[in-house]
Amino acid sequence: QVQLVESGGDLVQPGGSLRLSCSVSGIQINTFPMGWYRQAPGKQRILVATTYPTNYAEFAKGRFTISRDNGKNTIYLEMNSLKPEDTAVYYCNRVLSESRFNWGQGTQVTVSS
Repeated sequence: QVQLVESGGDLVQPGGSLRLSCSVSGIQINTFPMGWYRQAPGKQRILVATTYPTNYAEFAKGRFTISRDNGKNTIYLEMNSLKPEDTAVYYCNRVLSESRFNWGQGTQVTVSS
């Protein structure tokens, strides 16, 4: 069974930085397209960034960097210059909806002064 475990979320002040990790087990990601998503309370889950190809949502451009370590089977999201509107639970998964894995628990990012 494929499992996705997100970590690295925390409470940070505006302008702060975080590095999120997504550890994948049960399948080798290699060049497999993956993405980071986020969901704020009462909101829909939205796409933040993808790999293979690398793309970013407009709100993430210039601030977030997605990367992957195939040897560790892990995907990362480096987030800088965080804003209160970045507050959400962050998840990783396949980009194609028809082939998504079961969602993990996500990791909470809270940006507040």
